[in-house]
Amino acid sequence: MILEAAKRVLQIEADAVREQIARLGPDFQSAAGAIEACRGRICVTGLGKSGLIGQKIAATFASTGTPAYFLHAAEAAHGDLGMLVAGDVVLALSLSGETPEIVRLLEFARSRSLQTIAITGVPGSAVARAADVTLTVELSREACPFNLAPTASTTVMLALGDALAIAISEKRGFKEEDFAALHPGGQLGKRFLKVQDLMRGGERLPSVARETPMSEAIHEMSRKMMGITAVVDGDGRLLGVISDGDLRRLLEKDPALLSRRAGDCLHANPKTIGAEEFASTALGRMRSDKITSLFVVDGRGRLTGAIHLHDLLSAGIS
Repeated sequence: MILEAAKRVLQIEADAVREQIARLGPDFQSAAGAIEACRGRICVTGLGKSGLIGQKIAATFASTGTPAYFLHAAEAAHGDLGMLVAGDVVLALSLSGETPEIVRLLEFARSRSLQTIAITGVPGSAVARAADVTLTVELSREACPFNLAPTASTTVMLALGDALAIAISEKRGFKEEDFAALHPGGQLGKRFLKVQDLMRGGERLPSVARETPMSEAIHEMSRKMMGITAVVDGDGRLLGVISDGDLRRLLEKDPALLSRRAGDCLHANPKTIGAEEFASTALGRMRSDKITSLFVVDGRGRLTGAIHLHDLLSAGIS
């Protein structure tokens, strides 16, 4: 019984979204054009369940590069209309199309020469007439067994809002790094941390010149606690690395290792990464190559930092 009801709800809502695809046309393009041309912010408004959906749509616009905010339609008539400024575009949600607070807000916006867009279930409604552009949500039925509770209708409204936000985001060339800049916190923020945010530099960076005696190179490895050191030339370019494992193998072959220079013992062509790459990429390379550290180099091969597996795990990268 429970599963059958759940499947019925999901099917009705999925069908409602699917039916909306066929209705996309000039009105959607006009709405998208108004949003793309917006020189202010997108003011999303609504009441009740439509208002809750509107809050999510405003958040989606903002997180994908289009400045937006939610304005409660009832509070608007009590002073919050002051949030609207020249250049804003109003996106109003009302399934019935007869919500008086929404109508008044749209009329006020148009009196200030602001572009207005409505998402409503009734094409010829008061809300539709008060807006410059109307996107119509037409449904066979709600998912509610009584065909009353806003369910399929709010799902379609949300999907339309997402479609507008993402279409505009793609048109403007919004990139992964732009998304990362707007999501610095939480798990999303960790996902977009870059190597430069976590790498070791300065006094924490293990590095020796190729002429450095191996006794000093070993001391550098111990002091910087990475189990490895970079070997660089006079211009700071990375020539190679010496690791704990390299030391063990070299000592087995040459007991006189300590009398040699770092340049004689280095492992050439080490694994490296750029500072602008994602920390998750560094973790992936370490895992695939079965290593615990990477040295960071610039475009000219000069050493700029180092990152250890523990640095990544401590930052919550997984």
